[in-house]
Amino acid sequence: MKAIRVETNGGPEVLTLRSIDLPSEPGPGQVLVRVVVAGVNFMDVGQRRGTSPRVVPFTPGVEGSGVVEAVGEGVTHLEVKDRVAFVAFTSQPGAYSEYTVVDASRVIPLPDDFTFEQGAAFPLQGITAQYLINEFRQPTRGDFVLVHAAAGGVGALLVQWARHLGATVIGTVSSRAKAQEARALGAHHVILYTEHDFAAETKELTGGHGADLVLDGVGGTTCMGNLDAVAVRGSIVYFGASSGLPKPIDVFPLLVQRSISVSGASLAQLRTSEELHRRANEVIAGLREGWLELTVGGVFPLAQSEQAHRAIESRTSTGKLLLAVAEQSSR
Repeated sequence: MKAIRVETNGGPEVLTLRSIDLPSEPGPGQVLVRVVVAGVNFMDVGQRRGTSPRVVPFTPGVEGSGVVEAVGEGVTHLEVKDRVAFVAFTSQPGAYSEYTVVDASRVIPLPDDFTFEQGAAFPLQGITAQYLINEFRQPTRGDFVLVHAAAGGVGALLVQWARHLGATVIGTVSSRAKAQEARALGAHHVILYTEHDFAAETKELTGGHGADLVLDGVGGTTCMGNLDAVAVRGSIVYFGASSGLPKPIDVFPLLVQRSISVSGASLAQLRTSEELHRRANEVIAGLREGWLELTVGGVFPLAQSEQAHRAIESRTSTGKLLLAVAEQSSR
């Protein structure tokens, strides 16, 4: 079968299309999936670079969609020919390949009215958005929510979800094109953080109040500004570090003087299949009801995974990037 392999850590050029052996038959609690579409994520970038270490060589990709080809012992909720989406937070299925073995607990039945593109676009980022919105400080009407990278994969969903709950949404973006995208998604205010001090702008837009909730997947370049932008008794939640890790800070005075909470979020903490499916079903419901929409920023052939990684690293892309693994990827 064809698969993308990382044989040494480095830049996007280390992503190489190879012909490798088909996976072995699925073991107990596993399924073999013929991959149709794979999702591209910053997690893949970190593993390729070596900043999120994996043993080389490996096949990247933590999410995708496809068709079940074989079912391992003990799997009762999935059958051969089922259309599915899958996502793994701790194990690594290697979605950049024509076939992959996945833990059945991390497989989500794909509704008949969903395309394979939707199936590969919603799991990691959609469930991340659901988790961030509900787990720490759920926005309510009248709250101010600051979303960094508001036109990105997770950011686009957070903007829509927070607005759906009645919050006033402030998004930060890196370009005017992304500003238009964030407004189209429903952001009430958009700040170009490359041209303006987002903390000062947030304070001005909120009449000095600040953001009740800051959702940050950027990390390094935004962490200090977050401390100025957040409201008294506000919450900052980090869920990624696309610009590098946040700087070490002495948070104790902030916690005591302003009652700020600072949290970190990772879907690796989803321990059960039941929780995964509950959160996924909320995302699916939002998409069906129409208040939540997926933004696909580009679909690349599997052989062009290098270009897909360059696009996501350059921060010029918007929405979700996908890899078309099979020739027919719509259904």
